[in-house]
Amino acid sequence: MDFTFTEEQQAAAEAARGVFAGVAPDAVPSPALTPGAVADTFDRPLWSRLADADLLSLLLADEYGGAGLDAVALCLVLRESAKVLARVPLLESSAATAAVQAYGGPELKAELLARAGRGEVVLTVAAHGRTGHDPAELAVTARRDGSGWVLDGVQTAVPWAYDADLVVVPARTDADRTILTLVRRDAHGVSLAEQFSTSGERLGELRLESVRPAARDVIDTEGAWEWLRELLATGTCALALGLGERVLGMTSEYASKREQFGYPIATFQAVAVQCADRYIDLRAMEVALWQAAWRIASGASGALPASGDVAVAKIWASEGVRRIVQTAQHLHGGFGADVDYPLHRYHAWAKHLELALGPAAAHEEALGDLLAAHPLG
Repeated sequence: MDFTFTEEQQAAAEAARGVFAGVAPDAVPSPALTPGAVADTFDRPLWSRLADADLLSLLLADEYGGAGLDAVALCLVLRESAKVLARVPLLESSAATAAVQAYGGPELKAELLARAGRGEVVLTVAAHGRTGHDPAELAVTARRDGSGWVLDGVQTAVPWAYDADLVVVPARTDADRTILTLVRRDAHGVSLAEQFSTSGERLGELRLESVRPAARDVIDTEGAWEWLRELLATGTCALALGLGERVLGMTSEYASKREQFGYPIATFQAVAVQCADRYIDLRAMEVALWQAAWRIASGASGALPASGDVAVAKIWASEGVRRIVQTAQHLHGGFGADVDYPLHRYHAWAKHLELALGPAAAHEEALGDLLAAHPLG
């Protein structure tokens, strides 16, 4: 197994670093200083710069103006975005357009993909179910009515719901199958209620009452939702990795300068051990991430389905990002809670990612079920 990145993947990461170099985490709206939502919309100027750098069309084929790259390249870009707390729906829109490209019909692809790659259309995904703890595909029902579908149900904590033009919604049919529907925010029967993330971003509780999507906006291909769900989860792990790397870097820099008893605290064994433990967390998060991203990108078979590798990546990311920011706050002391210093923003974003990933115990249980169903050796 070789995790050396291709020239194209490295070029995507380099382009991302160039775009995100102009983003100052100190300027990211702070949830500690802003009641309610930290902003009315996402960072539109940054979104335009990402479009100009062809980073919104990363996964799209050449016929849609894209670079034709894969999940590994997307994760490299997401990793860079998290280091500066980039307030853009890069993960959700990229994953949704990739799912449309892989599973959607010709009419939907022709109408949507090129425009999404140029940043003219924004997509998001309803992936957290009714409560955030139940499967997303069970929160909305889809019933046949003539040649079309009728959707009813509730999805909670939909990211960028107030900004997206289309929301990809998984829905369960009477035949116990999951379809994907692209729901237009202004469609009849669609309503939103405000919710707020720990990072202060505005989320939306999406309510669907007898919503009738157009036939072209329905994807009923087997496996489409499972593929999209795994790509979203792996991308979230990439965000956790990038955030964790930046936080550990901030902590190392601070510990090397902060002195007690005439010595930098980084020279104290207790401090060094804690930083070393968090470094191990990062390396474990990284190798698990690239394994999962590679399985999704390549479609390679393994002893377990790709969902097993995604579960391992989620276990390490959800636990690791929490431990990293907690250690950072501890070693920074009171300085870490200073609202003039960006660490508290990273802590709030890390908690959002941890909640989005879900508890490690749930992923361990899912991994156990896979092991039981696919005995090794």
